[in-house]
Amino acid sequence: MKDIYDAKHYQPETSVGYLLNRARAELLSAIDRELEPLDVTAAQYAILAQVAHELADSPAGLCKGIAYDPGAMTRMIDRLEAKKLIRRLRSPHDRRAINLELTDEGRAIVPKLRIQVVGVINRFLRGFTQSEARQFENFLQRMIRNA
Repeated sequence: MKDIYDAKHYQPETSVGYLLNRARAELLSAIDRELEPLDVTAAQYAILAQVAHELADSPAGLCKGIAYDPGAMTRMIDRLEAKKLIRRLRSPHDRRAINLELTDEGRAIVPKLRIQVVGVINRFLRGFTQSEARQFENFLQRMIRNA
């Protein structure tokens, strides 16, 4: 297959990498604004959603799934714990390991947050057909697999 870009004609401002990064930044900013009345950030929602959907149950699993460094993740979990949305538990299998679970307050707020986040995502996809959105998801999944 032929390469998509070549160094001679490459224009960063129109490249997939730049555009993905810009779209991500705009999306996270919009989610932050939407969730602000609920005192949760987009980054905090990502953690809550990962734990709620059982995609991760430990700080290490979250770091891998969300691509945060361990120090930043610890600070994020500290904030969520202070808000009483998440709790740390010692692993019953390894005393050194920490597991995470949503508190009752966390379980109660995640569906409300999801509604807000879905609204923002739908706004970003305005003008796309459902077929185009599924195709876009497939393209992004293919890029992730290519990584």
